[in-house]
Amino acid sequence: MNERFAIEGAVRVIAGEAGLPKIQIHTPAAEADLYLHGAQVTSWRPAGEEEVIFLSGASRFEDGRAIRGGIPICFPWFRSKADDAKAPAHGFVRTKTWQLDSISQNGHDLVVELSTESDESTQRWWPHAFHTVYRVTAGSALKLELIVTNTGTEFLQFEEALHTYHRVGDAEKIRVSGLDGVKYLDNTDANREKTQEGDVIMTKPVDNAYLNTTGTLTLIDPVLKRRIEIAKEHSLTTVVWNPWESGAKALADLGDDAWKQMACVEACNILSYAVTLAPGERHAMTATIKVFSE
Repeated sequence: MNERFAIEGAVRVIAGEAGLPKIQIHTPAAEADLYLHGAQVTSWRPAGEEEVIFLSGASRFEDGRAIRGGIPICFPWFRSKADDAKAPAHGFVRTKTWQLDSISQNGHDLVVELSTESDESTQRWWPHAFHTVYRVTAGSALKLELIVTNTGTEFLQFEEALHTYHRVGDAEKIRVSGLDGVKYLDNTDANREKTQEGDVIMTKPVDNAYLNTTGTLTLIDPVLKRRIEIAKEHSLTTVVWNPWESGAKALADLGDDAWKQMACVEACNILSYAVTLAPGERHAMTATIKVFSE
């Protein structure tokens, strides 16, 4: 695979954790890591900046298990499957090995394209036919494009999320701006509908699904002295999540204190904003992440 896709001095395909194939990017603009397992970005470091993506040191790199941290892809449902409690949480593509289709260079940006589609393993949980392309552009910005095509003969409906774990200096000191006045469902409080007042500040477990929101968000980190901007396209919901101390202890692959160094701010289409596609139709959701030092 490395012989086919490597670009000298810029990208190579190597054995990562537990021998899983990993795409390793190193250019003047950025360094980044991307696993074929789940098509999961696990690292992105723009030139001159600290690591932007949080990855749990206790994560299990195993077939059938999701990597804890990075940017998991949730599809075709979010959280638990409504009609099947035994189905894998957040869908099945984050534990599936994706196909590496191409790697190309555009200036100092590296563009990696991966894909996956319906097969016997997916139809066990979800009967629909689909083809999904994931295009990652790593450079001074990190651009993520999730493109889903309905390859079947019937309508299909799905939820999706780019479940980005941002690395932060101290979760108790950050704030997320851009959601003032937006209605959200609080999953820590029986999904009651509430309205955000001012910036999101974390003082306890947070699991909020913000509704009908398309604007750019800013994660302000006074400890690492930077701002992370998250812009999105064709995404009508945003999730902000941190399990806090109590939730972290319940996650064996996170670490009891790891919640302090992470904050999830996710471009998504979930709940009543799920995407519906007619046969042959496609939908593309994009998230673009940029970092600005203070």
